[in-house]
Amino acid sequence: MTPHPSHAAHGPLPSPGAGEGTRSGLKRAPHLYSGPLYAGLTVGILGGSFNPAHAGHRHISLFALKALGLDRVWWMVSPQNPLKSASGMASLSDRMAEARAVAAHPRIEVTAIETALGTRFTADTLAKLQRRFPKTRFVWLMGADNLRQIPRWKHWNRIFDSVAVAVFARPTYSLSALSGQAAQRYTRRRVSVSGVKGLARRRRPAWAFLRNPLHPASATAIRQARAAGS
Repeated sequence: MTPHPSHAAHGPLPSPGAGEGTRSGLKRAPHLYSGPLYAGLTVGILGGSFNPAHAGHRHISLFALKALGLDRVWWMVSPQNPLKSASGMASLSDRMAEARAVAAHPRIEVTAIETALGTRFTADTLAKLQRRFPKTRFVWLMGADNLRQIPRWKHWNRIFDSVAVAVFARPTYSLSALSGQAAQRYTRRRVSVSGVKGLARRRRPAWAFLRNPLHPASATAIRQARAAGS
């Protein structure tokens, strides 16, 4: 969940109305011209490197679908996070394929739509998505670790000003995140847990911190284990 760029195009894919996991094995995903198919829906966006995708991403997505009343969660896979080293980064195609396998849910969609949008940073991506999907309500989903570091992201205030933001508890990060610059700046715009189902409809800025059950999965630990076994 990062201020990520994405640069990998994909052609027309099955729409949200098409069956997930059909005999053809195709996975549906949003693209530049699918805006009308998402009209009236509330979509959570979980952005990041997904290097690799793991059960923790799925755990958070399923929790978000229920807690926030989302219709879909998009896993928006970036080719290279500018705040992270490119060393050890798997190819975008490999990360996309693994993300689809891990997601394994009809309402979790994996996409690299930023490529076609031509954007590099999250604030710009969200602005273009809102123009392409004018009748879709978006919620930006991120872990407490990213709430702590989001002031390092380019035009980070625009993210809070443009979409609702849902922050999820993560081991060791929650307390420092809630005392950090972003949380303190928008403290009066924080929505109580009892109001999160309507978060996407609130006047921005609007954000919430969710006390979700913690999950131990770590992409770093998975990469280290794979390297040790190679």
